[in-house]
Amino acid sequence: MTVLVGAQIAAFRLATLRSALRLELHGMRVSRGRTAYAILKDMGYRGSRESVLDQVTADVEALK
Repeated sequence: MTVLVGAQIAAFRLATLRSALRLELHGMRVSRGRTAYAILKDMGYRGSRESVLDQVTADVEALK
């Protein structure tokens, strides 16, 4: 069992949103709520879905 604490929680959330955004680019929805793109836009990312995916990917790789 793995327990996430502190900054790991934010990193995991960002990685999950990145995966959801990848699915949205292929036309699939992960949940009935807000899209991953909308959540990431609220987090401060700007641009098209593709450019936001590139930005998030860079941030996730930087956190590893």
